[in-house]
Order: sequence, then structure tokens, then C-alpha cells
Amino acid sequence: MGGNLGVFVRATFLTVVIAVGGSAAAGELAATASKRIPICHGYSCNYRTMLALGPGDGARFRSILRAGAGSPQAERSAISKAVRYFEQRIFRATGVRDLPQSEFGASRIRGQMDCVDESTNTHALLVYLAERKLLRFHKVERNASRGLFVDGRYPHWTAVISDRGGTEWVVDTWYAPMGGAPDIFPLSQWKKRGVLESGALN
Repeated sequence: MGGNLGVFVRATFLTVVIAVGGSAAAGELAATASKRIPICHGYSCNYRTMLALGPGDGARFRSILRAGAGSPQAERSAISKAVRYFEQRIFRATGVRDLPQSEFGASRIRGQMDCVDESTNTHALLVYLAERKLLRFHKVERNASRGLFVDGRYPHWTAVISDRGGTEWVVDTWYAPMGGAPDIFPLSQWKKRGVLESGALN
């Protein structure tokens, strides 16, 4: 009986080790798995270009986010770097470098993006990161908007994340040139601003 019990214990231990190792391996596989993301451009998603993120991209994002694993603030900084890399990949996919903000008359010009395009693309990246368990301190929220014309402000959209304390943060790429650092600060502050203000400085 004692011998059989020992065999049972060892077998159970090995099963647990294999399961945990398999789970870790599955996590690594998911983090580097390929994914095709439709990229919006041409203002209000008039056009969509498929961006294929491969294992190399997954490894790059994993490396970026690991550097921000120490705290929520560090993770937000890592998210900023991930967004900048993502936009470099978008440039390679569309072949057009998007200008900062939105120019009147640029609607339906391939590669140029308004805030709807920008926020949609950034949200897609954040979901990609979350699906691969690369966000430890934040979760992805629905995009947010501000401005209704009647309040003297243009409508403006942004991607949003929230931390474990419930504070929501914007990840707004509209103000910066393609590949530049996005504005990341509390949504409550962003809601009070107008579209012509610089989110990074005001």
C-alpha cells in the first residue's frame, strides 16, 4: 500500500508539473501567435488595411511590456512604447505616414487618420495586448468621446484603459505624428479639454 501511495503521489506531482508547464507554454504561444488587425484610415474608417502581426511582433510587444511590469505607471510608459511600435508597423502596412491631428479636406485620403481611425486602431492594439496577457495593471475599456459642437468643442474620440483602482486613462494618439508618443493621462482631465488644445501640455 505504501509503495502504491508513493507511486500515486509522484504521478500526481508530475501531472501538476506538466499541466503548469503546458499552461506556461500555451501562454508563450499565445503571446507570439500571428494576428491580422484591420487598420482604419481615410477618416472614420473609410478604408481598412489588414496588418499582420507575426511572432516577431508578438515577441517585441512582450519585451516592451515586460519592461513595464513593475508598476501601473511603468506599464503605462510601456504601453506608450508599444503604441509607437504599432504605428511604425501601420506605416509599413499602409505606406503612408499619417500627419498629426486632422486636416480639413483630407477625408478619404488613404493613410490619413482622424480621431475615429486613431482611437479604433489604438483600441485594437490594446485588445491584442490584453488577449496575450501582457497587461498586468490595466484593462481595456470602451472608447470615450468629448465635444458636441453645441458646447463649443469639436467631437473627439480616444482609446481608454483603467487601472486596478478604477481610474480611467486615455491613450490618445491623435495629437502626435505617426510613431510619436500618445497622450496618456486621466480620462477625467481629458473630458474637460477641447480638441484644439495640446493634451500633453495643457
